[in-house]
Amino acid sequence: MSLNNRYTILSKVIDNKFCYNLSNEELLSEVTVKIGLERVDMQEEVTVEALLDSGTIGLVISLEFVRKQGFKLKKIEKPIYVRNIDGMFNKEGPIEYTVEVNIYYQKHRGRTVIDVIGGQKWNIILGMLWLAYHNPEIDWRMGEVKMIRFPEKCGKQ
Repeated sequence: MSLNNRYTILSKVIDNKFCYNLSNEELLSEVTVKIGLERVDMQEEVTVEALLDSGTIGLVISLEFVRKQGFKLKKIEKPIYVRNIDGMFNKEGPIEYTVEVNIYYQKHRGRTVIDVIGGQKWNIILGMLWLAYHNPEIDWRMGEVKMIRFPEKCGKQ
């Protein structure tokens, strides 16, 4: 089988035994969740689809989405230069602003500061900081996310 074939079976062999065996048709390209974001200055909530991304460290929100929704931008002292997955610096430039929001998902709620970055496909990305803190149960094959743990500082609705 060719590795370039879109439908190549993905397999990993350990001691001549298959560890997993999934076809491309069985893999989701992304896992997303619908979350509520509340502007803390106006107590107005908007529902948005967020990408769960274990390859992103923090939480990021699209500059275009922030402007469209009227979130209040806060300038940071020193710009944060971001590298994309290919190792190149983000073409839209460094992170220069944050927004403070309340995030609602299932029975969880919490106030957080999110980095603002331009040129994103997704309005919001929940990275490892959010994933590790909330430690949700994720079915990566079905795209289902369950919040079964409640961190001490995480408010419940």
